[in-house]
Amino acid sequence: MNEREKSAGTVDEDEVARFSRLAGQWWDERGPMAPLHKFNPVRLAYIRDRASAHFGRDRARLDSLAGLRILDIGCGGGILSEPLARLGATVLGVDPSASNIAVARDHAAQSELTIDYRNMTAEVLADAGEVFDLVLAMEVIEHVSDVGLFVDTAAAMVKPGGLLFVATLNRTVKSFALAIVGAEYILRWLPRGTHQWDKFVTPNELDIAIERTGLQITDETGVIYNLMADRWQLSADMDVNYMVVAEKAE
Repeated sequence: MNEREKSAGTVDEDEVARFSRLAGQWWDERGPMAPLHKFNPVRLAYIRDRASAHFGRDRARLDSLAGLRILDIGCGGGILSEPLARLGATVLGVDPSASNIAVARDHAAQSELTIDYRNMTAEVLADAGEVFDLVLAMEVIEHVSDVGLFVDTAAAMVKPGGLLFVATLNRTVKSFALAIVGAEYILRWLPRGTHQWDKFVTPNELDIAIERTGLQITDETGVIYNLMADRWQLSADMDVNYMVVAEKAE
């Protein structure tokens, strides 16, 4: 990564401003973040199960992630960071929005959880030489200004033998219909303008970006919303939402 690339960064200031305006509603399960709260169980279970299998842990244990250091990039108000900490992990959450970090810190204190929240970008953290057992970029990559640079930065912070998790949205006609028209305009699950379809990333594009860093893709899965059960679940269908895991060689 050259100096020009470092200085360019990956933060999209418009996206930061958009989520900053919603900061006070991160923990309102019936507010603008309701879809994330519904999505949280499936992504948390996926992280726990894949990490437990990789590091030889019992996924059924309440402390299955104990001893693992986890980075949650774009942590927002801490919706994912908190349950990871409850599973025993040492969690660092970073977000370029100061208001998001303030909300995350306050809620962690109320929940009596020790989580290291920092108002900074992933690039600044990577430049400091920080490394982690797990690096998470969950529902973040579709909001950055440079996907390749962001993946380079995230991958650089994965320890040898560690894992990178990415959850994002595929750029398909189906995702435009469901994630934007359906979720933002018809069902109004999300505020209008939350997503920009042209910034969605296809699985092939993401795989190429990850593999260029030297990491190896170890698992991919789609995630679909089960309307009858009112919950998200793993699926072979990656047309809209999907998650990817990659491993750094030891």
